Amino acid sequence: MSRPRVDAVLGRQEKGIGKTLQFFAGLSSEQWQQVVYADPYLWTVRDLLAHFVSSEGALLELAQDVATGGEGAPEGFSYDSFNAREQERLRDCSAQDLLADLAAARQVTVEWVRTLAEADLDRVGRHPALGMVSLETMLTAIYGHQLLHMRDLMRLAV
Repeated sequence: MSRPRVDAVLGRQEKGIGKTLQFFAGLSSEQWQQVVYADPYLWTVRDLLAHFVSSEGALLELAQDVATGGEGAPEGFSYDSFNAREQERLRDCSAQDLLADLAAARQVTVEWVRTLAEADLDRVGRHPALGMVSLETMLTAIYGHQLLHMRDLMRLAV
């Protein structure tokens, strides 16, 4: 059974996580403390990794909801509030634990995407930042979200 769109989503997910994990694994203890964002609140490189962990799981849950006919993110969802709560929840996790958690979370995403049929990718639901989009776009956005932040990190010459 040919599933070129599902395979394309999987390819992005697998390629992206490899590059992300390799980048973070090479950081020094000083680099982990470098500030990436100052607004709306201070985020270090370590905080950004925590954001990757929390968003991976949350975005997968939304995608799974859409795949079963749900609406996805609720109207009025505040990703700034979500991010603040998640940063607090993950505050005491070490960078090494976060790296392991991110690898495990992406593996869960990849395994779930492997179960999808091409037609599933056409289902529509609400993404917290993109609004109403197809499941395919929602899943591609997991990869794109990390890519966006990784480009910001590269500009810092971490």
